Amino acid sequence: MVEQTSRSLGTRFRWARPGQPEHSWLLVEFSVLFVAIPIGIALFLPPRQMFEALFLFSLLGLVLLWITGGFAWRDMVRGWGRFDWRVFLAFAAITFTASVVVLYLTQPEAMFTFLRRNPAFLLLIWLLYPLLSALPQELIFRVLFFHRYGRLFSGPKQAVLVNAAIFSLAHLMYWNWIVAVFTFFGGLAFAVGYLQRGLPWAWALHAIAGNILFAVGMGVYFYSGNAVRPF
Repeated sequence: MVEQTSRSLGTRFRWARPGQPEHSWLLVEFSVLFVAIPIGIALFLPPRQMFEALFLFSLLGLVLLWITGGFAWRDMVRGWGRFDWRVFLAFAAITFTASVVVLYLTQPEAMFTFLRRNPAFLLLIWLLYPLLSALPQELIFRVLFFHRYGRLFSGPKQAVLVNAAIFSLAHLMYWNWIVAVFTFFGGLAFAVGYLQRGLPWAWALHAIAGNILFAVGMGVYFYSGNAVRPF
C-alpha cells in the first residue's frame, strides 16, 4: 500500500538500491539532525525554550530542502483533494479513546483539566498548536525526512518505521514512556498519511491529534511547562 501510494505525490522519493554505495555524509547528517540534536535538547535545553528550538530547527529544515533541490514547493499545499473525512474522524475517535483510557488509568484527576479550569487557554492552544507546532514538525519529520533522507532506506516501509522512531525520540525531552508510545504510533500515522495523501493530510492528522490530547488532559504529559528531567 505505502509503496504504491507514495508514487502518487508530486515529489518522487528516491529509495536506496541494492549494491549502491552508502551515502556516508548523508547518514552522518541524518544522525546529527534526528538523533544527536534531539538527545542534546532533552539533556541540556530548558523545556520552556522548546518553541525557540523548534523555530530554528524548522529554518534549518527549509534550508536543507532548498539545498537538496528538486523539491516541488507547491506539493506543500497539494493534497486537500485526497482528504477523507471518514478516515479523519475515525483517527480522531481512536486518538480520543486512547487518550481517555490512558489518562483514566494513570492520572484521572487530570482528565479534561484545561476544559474545566481554563477553557480560554484551551481555545488558544487549539488555534496556535496547528500552526506553531504541528506544521513545523511536519515540515521537518515528514517533508524533509522523505525528500532528503529517503534514499538512505530500502523502501517506504523501512523509512516509515524509522520515521516513527525518530519522531518519538524527538519527544525525549518529556522523559515519559506514555509520550514515547503515543508519538511513535502518531509518527506511523503521520508518515503513512504523508506518503499517501501529502502534507496537508499529515498536518491535519497531527493538528487534530494534538488538540484532542490537550482537550482530554494529556497536557500533563505533553505540555512543555511540565517537562522535567529524570535527574
